[in-house]
Amino acid sequence: MSILLTTLNARYTHASLGLRYLLANMGELQEQTRLQEFVIGAKATEIVERILSYSPKIVGFGIYIWNVEETAKVVAMLKRVAPQVVVVLGGPEVSHETNEQEIVKLADYVITGWGDVTFPKLCGEILNGPKPLMKVHAGVQPPMAEIKLPYSLYSDDDIKNRTLYVEASRGCPFKCEFCLSALDKTAWPFALDTFLAEMESLYQRGARLFKFVDRTFNLNIKTSLKIMQFFLDKIEANPDDPIYAHFELVPDHLPDALKEGIAKFPPGALQFEIGIQSFNPEVQTLVSRKQDNQKAADNIRWLTKQSHAHMHVDLIAGLPGETVESFAEGFNKLWALEPHEIQLGILKRLRGTPIIRHTQEFGMVYDPYAPYTILANKDIDFPTMQRLVRFARYWDLVANSGRFGHTLPVLLGDAPFQRFMAFADWLYANTDATHRIALERLVAMVSRYLQTQGMAKDDAEALLASDYSGGAKPKPAETPAPKRQARRLAA
Repeated sequence: MSILLTTLNARYTHASLGLRYLLANMGELQEQTRLQEFVIGAKATEIVERILSYSPKIVGFGIYIWNVEETAKVVAMLKRVAPQVVVVLGGPEVSHETNEQEIVKLADYVITGWGDVTFPKLCGEILNGPKPLMKVHAGVQPPMAEIKLPYSLYSDDDIKNRTLYVEASRGCPFKCEFCLSALDKTAWPFALDTFLAEMESLYQRGARLFKFVDRTFNLNIKTSLKIMQFFLDKIEANPDDPIYAHFELVPDHLPDALKEGIAKFPPGALQFEIGIQSFNPEVQTLVSRKQDNQKAADNIRWLTKQSHAHMHVDLIAGLPGETVESFAEGFNKLWALEPHEIQLGILKRLRGTPIIRHTQEFGMVYDPYAPYTILANKDIDFPTMQRLVRFARYWDLVANSGRFGHTLPVLLGDAPFQRFMAFADWLYANTDATHRIALERLVAMVSRYLQTQGMAKDDAEALLASDYSGGAKPKPAETPAPKRQARRLAA
């Protein structure tokens, strides 16, 4: 074997789609190429030992915001113990501000942007000559029809135990400045019939959990309807063996034809991720985000009331021009729409994104280390930003976990953001922790907090007992989550 493709995934259940694309497009070098994934948190020595057990001549690393620091340690160690091994880096994290990065200095070559064509070409030159003179190679974007799809490279173990990432298109036509997709010129679709044939093959092999990584699944409604019909046909043919499909939707683009298709899905078969990010029109204009807020709100309301889709909606704290007060207003507006999950993200300055143009005017201060989280800006100082970080963490534990279904509305009352912020401040003051809070302890702390707010002890305990029985064990839901949804919620 000459070439090893590898990366450090965030979790074992995450299977790298990017590496499988590279392997699928290696051409005559494919027989000399192997894929080996690792997980962040593993010891660098063990990763390097495993890499060298394959005796590769070339190792290609997929570099992302979540693994760059740990991968840099692996590359540094690899080059010390086996300097003859050629290291090639690729992925979004090293595709921008490339020469500034320590990991790039350690490597032999870097591919920026698309690697489907450029990586096998570079490997061929390394192995057979002439040896490439340039360290950094701009990835060539081929016609979509020339990219070989990678789905046959998902193993039986992947299908059984991992989330299968798929994409019907690449790119995004929108220009939101906090997102790397702002650099795309448009969205590029794969041939739909070819793509659906690959999905059919995965399904026949036993795949039931599909996560689409398309940035704009509902951009082309005809395509969206055909993909959804593919899954509906499977569900109709095998209602006792449902599919679980995840899509990312543009929030203000939900025509009636798409609503009709969505309404046909049974409970537990469909999840939508919707990026609202901010309901503040001035902030949206600053970051070049075009969004009809009223349509977006109406569509979320329709999805929560008229469909069985599980709704996961995103907000971002720390955007330029967004104050705590305006963020709170947006949060409360979103909470009133009753999505199943509100994901609170803290702004990150992804390398290459246009958000950097606001740094001076809005006093944007970012962590210099990945994931480059906002620390402060002119509207939100550092201590307040840390309160928002803790708010987000506790919100995941209490609200997004789904464990406090009866208790949460009482906790939030008629001022959701303000009351949960008060709870978050109290919880931190009384635990000094944001992680490793055992569920039994969390239940007890929620009860204790409710009592500090004037609720009688018996009432607080009775309220929590409506969510839990036997200590911190959740009571069985009246309608248990379907197996596919329960698997996602546990991930």
